[in-house]
Amino acid sequence: MPETAPPGPLVPETEGRRAPSGPEADGLLTALQVLRRLDSGPRGLTESEAERRLARYGENVLPAWRPITWTRRFLRSLRDPFTAVLLCLGLISVTVAAWGTGCVILLLVAVSCVLRSTGEHRADQAMAALRETVATTATVLRRTDPDGPAAGPREIPADELVPGDVIRLGPGDLVPADVQLLRAAGLRLHEAALTGESAPVAKYPLDAPDGSRPGPFAQPHMCFLGSSVSYGSATAVVVATGPRTRFASAHGTTARGPDSAFDQAVHGISWTLIRFMLLTPPLVLMAGAALHGRGLETLPFAVAVAVGLTPEMLPVVVTTVLARGAARLARDHRVIVKRLPALHDLGSVDVLCLDKTGTLTQDRPVVARAVDAHGRDAPEVLHWAAVNAWWTLQLAELPTPDALDEAILDEAGDADPLDCDGVAALPFDPVRRLATAVVRRPGRLGTHTLVVKGAVENVLERCALDDAERDRLLDLAAREADTGARLLAVALAERPARHRDYTPADERGLTFLGFVVLRDALAPTAAEALGSLAHRGVSVRILTGDHPGTAAHTCRELGLDMGGVLTAPDSGGALTASDSGGALTGLDNGQWFTTLDPGRVLTAEDIDLLDDAELAEAVRHTTVFARCAPEHKARVVTALRAQGHVTGFLGDGVNDVPALRAADVGICPNGAVAVVRDTADVVLAEKDLAAVDHAITAGRHSGGNIATYLHLTLSSNLGNVIAMLAAALLLPFLPMLPAQVLVQNLCFDAAQLAFAYDHPRPAALQAPTRLQPRGFLRFITAFGLLNALADVATFAVLLVSTRASDDAQGVFHAGWFTENLLTQALVMLLLRSTRRDGTAPGPVRHAAAALAVIGILLPLTPLGPMLAMTPLPPLYYLLLAVVLALYAAALRAARSRYGKQHTAVSRSA
Repeated sequence: MPETAPPGPLVPETEGRRAPSGPEADGLLTALQVLRRLDSGPRGLTESEAERRLARYGENVLPAWRPITWTRRFLRSLRDPFTAVLLCLGLISVTVAAWGTGCVILLLVAVSCVLRSTGEHRADQAMAALRETVATTATVLRRTDPDGPAAGPREIPADELVPGDVIRLGPGDLVPADVQLLRAAGLRLHEAALTGESAPVAKYPLDAPDGSRPGPFAQPHMCFLGSSVSYGSATAVVVATGPRTRFASAHGTTARGPDSAFDQAVHGISWTLIRFMLLTPPLVLMAGAALHGRGLETLPFAVAVAVGLTPEMLPVVVTTVLARGAARLARDHRVIVKRLPALHDLGSVDVLCLDKTGTLTQDRPVVARAVDAHGRDAPEVLHWAAVNAWWTLQLAELPTPDALDEAILDEAGDADPLDCDGVAALPFDPVRRLATAVVRRPGRLGTHTLVVKGAVENVLERCALDDAERDRLLDLAAREADTGARLLAVALAERPARHRDYTPADERGLTFLGFVVLRDALAPTAAEALGSLAHRGVSVRILTGDHPGTAAHTCRELGLDMGGVLTAPDSGGALTASDSGGALTGLDNGQWFTTLDPGRVLTAEDIDLLDDAELAEAVRHTTVFARCAPEHKARVVTALRAQGHVTGFLGDGVNDVPALRAADVGICPNGAVAVVRDTADVVLAEKDLAAVDHAITAGRHSGGNIATYLHLTLSSNLGNVIAMLAAALLLPFLPMLPAQVLVQNLCFDAAQLAFAYDHPRPAALQAPTRLQPRGFLRFITAFGLLNALADVATFAVLLVSTRASDDAQGVFHAGWFTENLLTQALVMLLLRSTRRDGTAPGPVRHAAAALAVIGILLPLTPLGPMLAMTPLPPLYYLLLAVVLALYAAALRAARSRYGKQHTAVSRSA
């Protein structure tokens, strides 16, 4: 073999260290074509050529995972809109010598960023310990001399493999790169790390690949990095290494989908308030200059007004709420939240997308029944299936039984297969698709019994049946398969005893016994978890690579509601029907119409017929999506988000990565492959829907606290700012000094921390918690104006009660300071609870009481004169009590009306 680099497109000069790509890496070429294209052969590469390719392509290693440093996380947290504007206001305050205001604001920014970056950094540290490793060594065939004989197989570090290397695989081996099979014997691979499916997959070489692309991991003649050999052996040629493997292509993708629901909502609310804040200081300055001849001396007050509108504690409260919720999840349910805002998104989830295997079902099949040729129960069929499974396992020296054989042996129980003596075994072959055990039955000297078990079609074609009977049995099996069952056919044959080996040629003239019907074992907590999710307003979509009938039957067994589906019309707009069901759909005057079949399943072929707009409409009526490749899963999730849903996706294989990134919240179990754990926002200790339900509940708990905080804070702040602007225009002096505004904000901000320890109403946990910018603006505008009216009424009270005062300015400052804190305490109590719920719970009640006490006593303490506040006359407190009583009544009435309207809107939605 010439010692040259591979020709053609395999070694692009501009790709440097990149490994080859092209048809050979996609499994579109025959084994001979691949060897020629890679300039290799069955004897493997020479050592010198391997060294040359290693220098050219680089080591066979995955792209390095580089955790984000704490410092980088801290700097990234400054990009939050409110944090950024607080930072700007703090710097402006320092610039205009408002040192107190500036220092407090900058301190709040620092605390918020530290809390957020520390929480996420700890989550990363917890995840670092969970990363898996790939193969460390490989058995390779290499020669020292191009014209010399083939050397024996030897072990080398897996990172030294290069395209063109010929390797051998055996039981327990990890596949060290993407390879194409040259030869295989009974090879089955575990591909759970890639596909999430736990059952071993049969792999075998193909003489002529048909050129189709059934899916990224579905080619039977291709084996991929990240899988492992369950049993069997093989010889294969390496077609892709390191960063060009299928595993690495998913591992290296960093792009996520659109901003999550939480990010979008917070940004929408933030920028609306930021615009208002940017307008406030110029308005105060211009009004002061025009009406009262004030100049830049009002700039600190203008900045203080802008700060008064800002929910300064938002980053701190949100981060504290989410961090406490994440810590509680990790402690109580062993659920790790890697990205803190994802906890709020969990509370907003109204559609959960998941695979069937391992979530709705366990990672194992179970025997449903055994039937004879007429569909009647037949225990002897199960007995002979167990005999086949046991003696095949023993005589073929398989490491473990496969999942189907294990289910048969478990079900057989006391039916002892050892009542026969094993003679020989022909293990399962993915080409023959059956296994044969040869046994000697008691009392039958001179004869051997062949017990054959395997795929229905393959067994029936070896049975002594006429065409009509064979077709009848195929129809019977097809009806069972349509219900989601997996069938194994069982047949026997008596042969004269002999000493020579048995071969597949002996599998002829069999007597058909019956079928063993197997189904996926349902997860014990799935039905209860699905009911709980439905009760919480979360609908479920099943995105699976399984057969449509299997997925649909599982959903019906669990009581999962099945929806109809829209399919695309043909080019003429005529009525069309999908092969997966009987619903007719089409266009009538430009409008979709359909007859919805509650049993419909949308397949990958159906999805390919729909454009994005049609798919967005179709996902509204469909529960199960079958035969899905990774791109189909991502399209469905994207379509659900386009419909306005907040989506969560639960996956554990590399083929789930695109959908995990497309969803608002990516969820995976702890046992998922490393790239999936790196991608996911939330990691479960186990793949259990009950854990997802706990996580959603915790998300709603946190989301309810955040929503309550925002409602109360923004409405109260807006009311105070409106009243402050009005007073600044009407009064000959500043309604509040900057120091007074700062102290008032500090008191209210400290009280607001109680929302981080609040317990939301039970009703708040029964529906998704959505931060809707329009709804928030309506709420804060209505209640902000109500708060401003209370402030205006306080102005009148102050005018009446301070006529005889020598220090009207000091009395006004003290009176409005007291009223502001008392009204904010009322807001915390009354807007937090409803009439049905009674008073607010402990943390909020105590914080509101402390706020009221400070508001009443602070002007009377020695701190009052230091803040330019004068003690208030008794008449003021009496009149203020009347104002507060009217304000409380108005708050209750408005809250009740808002609650009814909000409930009506939620029900209609």
